[in-house]
Amino acid sequence: MEKIILIQTASIGDVILTTPVLEKVHHYFPTASIDILVKQGMESLFIQHPFIHRVITWGKNQHKYRNLFKLIKKLRSEKYDLAINCQRFASTGLLTVGMNAKITTGFHKNPFSKFFTYRIEHNVGNLHEVERNLSLIDFIGQEKQFPVRLYPTKNDYEKVAHLKNKPYICIAPASLWFTKQFPESKWIEFIRLLPEDLVIYLLGSANEKILCDSIMAACKPRRIISLAGELSFLQVAALMREAKINYVNDSAPLHLASAVNAPVAAIFCSTVPEFGFGPRSEHSFIIQTSESLSCRPCGLHGHTSCPKGHFKCAFSIQSQQLLKCLLEVKSYEL
Repeated sequence: MEKIILIQTASIGDVILTTPVLEKVHHYFPTASIDILVKQGMESLFIQHPFIHRVITWGKNQHKYRNLFKLIKKLRSEKYDLAINCQRFASTGLLTVGMNAKITTGFHKNPFSKFFTYRIEHNVGNLHEVERNLSLIDFIGQEKQFPVRLYPTKNDYEKVAHLKNKPYICIAPASLWFTKQFPESKWIEFIRLLPEDLVIYLLGSANEKILCDSIMAACKPRRIISLAGELSFLQVAALMREAKINYVNDSAPLHLASAVNAPVAAIFCSTVPEFGFGPRSEHSFIIQTSESLSCRPCGLHGHTSCPKGHFKCAFSIQSQQLLKCLLEVKSYEL
């Protein structure tokens, strides 16, 4: 194999969970030229990535299909030996077929998969998404011990170096889905229990700044700082790497932590880790309700509000469950 392309144009978490495929492809074909196709906005994840030759973007927000057909024409001229499609949507299936690579592989649920060289089963449950993605290239080798991994640059580490002068933890309090987000009042309750010597950094996008600022204001005079909207993806990962622990929802920051093997405590509200999106860090914790709720899980991706109106899957999680994770990490360090 000389030219290979990996396709994942979904959200940041989905993109990060394809990185073991990059690791495996490079392992088996160390001299191959490897491209990755992502949607616009995700390209910064792969700045100076040691295995990637080129990051190609698809503009999906405007003129989505016009851009798709331009992209198909462009990729066809590249004459790829292997195209790996990690998505199950028709648009990327059409793109995979249209680029006319010598070998194509993707999930059987993709509407265009009947035209792929390899059609791989995709079933939610039993396997982590990492294993599901790696199964797409079982035909090149059965080895599956490849990590979720990103490569923050020297500049990324320098950007956050001044934030590491004292012991700290990171909290990423937001999620795109309401029922995947630990409630603001519960975050505040937990933060008030934390040791006074810890600096607390709140992480998030610019759109999540209001939430982070609200939590920060409620927790004063604690040493809590909102960095929402101030750091790039790789800079967030660089900061997470040396945190005592990172508290996250079942959302993108969970996978950023895994990508640098940072200690992480992942809170699952309406979703469950059995879906296959749990942490991959060496030191990781899963936090979820101890109550038996017949309504949980209520969906794979979450909802904009609790379908039952009570949101017990979140409010029944106790602050002591979160605190215990920090205490266990500190005990390990001793």
